[in-house]
Amino acid sequence: MGLGVYFDNYIYVLIFMVLGVALPVVALTFGRLLRPNNPYSKKLQTYESGIEPTGDAQVRYHVAYYIVALEFVIFDIETVFLYPWAVALGQLGWVGLNAMLIFIAILGLGLAYSWKKKVLEWN
Repeated sequence: MGLGVYFDNYIYVLIFMVLGVALPVVALTFGRLLRPNNPYSKKLQTYESGIEPTGDAQVRYHVAYYIVALEFVIFDIETVFLYPWAVALGQLGWVGLNAMLIFIAILGLGLAYSWKKKVLEWN
């Protein structure tokens, strides 16, 4: 069994990588060459539902919005792990139950920490 057998499997990975890079580059380049390019001041203006834009477009948001959003995503994703565990609980037995209780306890500690730091309050 030579090295050729191992490299045959990687040839498909190489093909997918080349196609994954080449196809978007070719499509974007082709589109750039074919589309009309006629910029003028009205066309370059920011579109706001037909209303003339006023003020700065970069509004600063309070960091609490981002923290709450991140916590929502974290807790939402982590609860997805509960479904396969619930399906396989009969096969996992006490070891699976204890592991999930530890997992839920860690999530609870994270929520308690956020609550203590007053991250969940909208002041």
